[in-house]
Amino acid sequence: MSTEPLIHGESRPLDPLGDADRLTEAGVKKNFAKVGSGRPSSLLYTYGPGAIMDLPHFTVMPSGLDDWERIWARRDGVPSIHAPALLEVVRMLLGHQVREIRPFPRQPSTTAYSRDGADLGIPARVFPQWMRCTGCDRLAPISSFEYKNTHPFRPDEAIFEHVPCHGRRGTRGKERGKGKGRRQPVVTARYLLACADGHLDEFPYEWWVHDGGRCPAADAPVLKMIDHAGGRGASATIVCESCSAKRPMNQAQGEVGRANLPRCRGRMPHLDGFVPDGCRNEARLMLVGASNLWFPALASAIVMPRLDPAQRRRDLADQIAVALGTEKLAKYAANGEMLRDLLDARMDVSELADAELEELARLALEPPETEDERHARREGWDPVDLLVPEWRYLQREPASQFHEDAASGLTLSPRVVSARMPGGVSRVLAVDRLRKVNALVGFTRIDEMDRVNDLTSRLVPITRAGRPEWVVGTEDRGEGIFLQLEEVRLAAWEARVVASDLWAAHQAAHRRNFERRFSETATQVDPESRFKPPRYWLLHTLAHVMLRQLAMSSGYGAASLTERVYAWGAGGPERPPAAGVLIATTSSDSDGTLGGLVRLSDPDLLSGVVRSALLQSSRCSSDPLCAQRSPKDPEDFLHGAACHCCVMASETSCERANRFLDRRLLIDLPGSDLGFFGDPRRW
Repeated sequence: MSTEPLIHGESRPLDPLGDADRLTEAGVKKNFAKVGSGRPSSLLYTYGPGAIMDLPHFTVMPSGLDDWERIWARRDGVPSIHAPALLEVVRMLLGHQVREIRPFPRQPSTTAYSRDGADLGIPARVFPQWMRCTGCDRLAPISSFEYKNTHPFRPDEAIFEHVPCHGRRGTRGKERGKGKGRRQPVVTARYLLACADGHLDEFPYEWWVHDGGRCPAADAPVLKMIDHAGGRGASATIVCESCSAKRPMNQAQGEVGRANLPRCRGRMPHLDGFVPDGCRNEARLMLVGASNLWFPALASAIVMPRLDPAQRRRDLADQIAVALGTEKLAKYAANGEMLRDLLDARMDVSELADAELEELARLALEPPETEDERHARREGWDPVDLLVPEWRYLQREPASQFHEDAASGLTLSPRVVSARMPGGVSRVLAVDRLRKVNALVGFTRIDEMDRVNDLTSRLVPITRAGRPEWVVGTEDRGEGIFLQLEEVRLAAWEARVVASDLWAAHQAAHRRNFERRFSETATQVDPESRFKPPRYWLLHTLAHVMLRQLAMSSGYGAASLTERVYAWGAGGPERPPAAGVLIATTSSDSDGTLGGLVRLSDPDLLSGVVRSALLQSSRCSSDPLCAQRSPKDPEDFLHGAACHCCVMASETSCERANRFLDRRLLIDLPGSDLGFFGDPRRW
C-alpha cells in the first residue's frame, strides 16, 4: 500500500512511484510513500477502491484503477486471469470495453534477498485529511501537521505529528501556549458526509461550527474537537477558539440531523474529483469506521469448461485480442503466419492452423452488441444466470477418476452414494481441484448491492471515465464436495412447505424486511422477486450444518470453508431446475488444496458426516426457543429455527449473511414435520 508523499506538510498529487524515483536519484534508499500492506482478499472484500483502510496512525483510501496503470507500466507484461464466463458478466455490467480481469499488482521475490516487486503496490490517498491532535485537540487539515515515515522496513510507523503541541489548557500547571512544546501524534477526525449515490466528502467543520457562515474573528480560525464519550458516535463538540463558537456533532446525527447538513457536492475522493454534473442529494453523517461506508459489488464464478463450441471460439478470440491489442490485431488479421509469430510468446496456438487464426482474429474484431442491447440484457439479468452454466457442467458424469479439464483446471471424480446416506441425496461428486475467480465491478455506499434495484445510478465507478478497460480480481484455488438432492422428492416436499403456516410467516417477515430495509432510492420492486424458494432454505441450511461437521473432520477451519448453493425451480429449457450444494475451501495459495476435504467424499465417510451433521442439527443449546422461533409482526428477521449455537456460520463462509435458514425445513423438530430428511433419531 502506497500513499501520496508529503514534503514539509504539503500534499502533492498522488505519485508514490515518482516519489521513489526522486529519492533514488537523490541517493536516498528510503521510500516515504509506503504506509502499509493488505492481502488481495481483504483489498477485494473490505478495502477496495473508495473504501477507507485503518492504519495504525491514520486512514487511507485506495485510489481508482486509473492510478494503478502506472504501477503495471513498470513491468514488461500485465498478467490476466482467465475466466471467460465471469468476464461476460462483467462486460454486461460495465460495457464491452472491458478486456480482461487482472490480479492485484504483486510480484513475488525470486530469493529471500531479492527486491523484485518492491515498487509494486496499491496507490492510496490519506483520507479523510482532517486530523485531531491527541495532545491539545487541535482540529486541522494535514497540511498543519508534520509527516514522519523514515524506517524503510516499518511502514506501519508512518505518522502525522503536531509540532509543537503545548497540550490542553491547564495541564502540568502551565497555561496553554507556554513552554517549549513537544511532538504529539494526531489521529483521523472521524466524521464524513455521504450520499445515497456513493459520494463521500470531508465534514465541513468550519462551516458547521459557524452555522453555515464564516468565522467573524479570523480568516483561518483555530478549531478544536472536544470528545465527551471516549470517541463513540457523534459525541464530540466542535469549538472555534478564534470566536468561541461551539456546536455539538449530535445535531448532525439521524434523520433530523440531515436538515442541518449541506447538500452533497458529488465528491469521489478515490478518483480525486467530483461528478461532472454535480449532485444535489441529501447528505448524511457517516463515521470513518461505519459498516455501511463501503459495500463491494462483486461477481464470482467457479471456472468450468465451456460446453458450447461457439462460446469456446469467442473465448479464444478474446484471449488473442488481449494478447495483441486492437491495433496489432487489425493490422495482421489477414496474416495467419504473422499472428502465430506474435502470439507464440504469449499463448499456445500450436494446434491452430493459420486459417483458423485469421478467422479468430476477424471474430475478435467484430463489433459488440449495442449499448441499448447491453442495457436491456442487464435489466433482465439475474445473478442465478452465472450459476446455471456451473450447474449444467456438474450434471455431466466425469469420464474417470481425476478427470481434468486443462483450460479451467477443474478436476472431478465420480462417487457412488452410500446405502447409509440419508434418503434424498441422489448424487455426489468429489471436486479434487477447482479455481474460483472474483471480480470487483464497483461499490455502493449506505445500502449493499442486493438491497438496491437502481444499480445503474447507485454503482460507484472505479475509473474516472466510468468505463474501465479492465477490472481487478482474485483467483482462489481449492477443493470440495458436491451433493445433489433428488428432484422428484424435493418438488413434492416443496409443495407441502409452500402450503404451511411456517412458510406464510417467513413470507410476511420478508415483506416487512423488504419494506423497512430496502434502499429508499430504489424503484418499486416486487418483494417476492427477492424471496428465496423453500429448496434454497433447505440447501442453505444443509450447507451450514455440513460446514460445521466437515470442519471437525477435514483439518480445515470452519471459516475457511465456503458454500455455493444451486437452488432454483424450472425456468425454461435454458434453466433446468437445480438442487445441489458445493462445499469447498478456496485460498489464494496451495492451502486450499491439501486434500483433507476431498478425502471425506469417500462414500462411507461422507454418509457418516451427513448423518452426524443432521443429528447434531436436531439439538441446540438455545432450544426450545430456537426450535420454535417464527417471525411474527412486527419482527422481520429472515431466519427461523437457526442461531449461532446451531446453524449460523461466519461471514466468510455464508453467501447470504446468515439469512434464509431454518432447521425445521431440514429435519423434523418437536412440533414440526416439515423436515426434508425427516427425524434423524428414527433412522
